[in-house]
Parts: sequence; C-alpha cells; structure tokens
Amino acid sequence: MTTVDAGLLVLRIGVGIVFAVHGAQKVFGWWNGPGVAGWHAAMERMGFRPPLFFAWLSALGELVGGALLALGLSSPWRPRS
Repeated sequence: MTTVDAGLLVLRIGVGIVFAVHGAQKVFGWWNGPGVAGWHAAMERMGFRPPLFFAWLSALGELVGGALLALGLSSPWRPRS
C-alpha cells in the first residue's frame, strides 16, 4: 500500500462516517438530530412533494450511502496493474 492509497483510504472512511452519522441524525434523532418527524417537517417547509417520501429517501440515502462508502462497497474497484 502506497502513501496515496493510505491517504485515500483514510479520506474514504472519514467522509463515509460523516455521511452515515449525518443520516443517523435524520433517521434516529441521535446527537440532537431532528429525527424523521423533524426532517419531514423541514422537507415540507422546503416545498418537496410528497415530503415524507423525500425525507425517508434523503435520510436513508445518507445513512446507507455513508456506511457503504466507509466500508468501500460503493467506491469504484480497479485491479492493480
């Protein structure tokens, strides 16, 4: 593993965790997050229709996408040359 590989690994894990935690705030209300009810109200104020669908879609997208990114399952794979 080169220095660049190690740096990209740390960056990928760090960004993935930040996204997953941000999504967990919206889904579960952890760390003073709004929870689904609060996020639903925010989506309604922003004018999204239907707001509940888009609240769940965005919250789960952040939570699951961040977890997959941290695990390396949503990043491109390339064989070593």
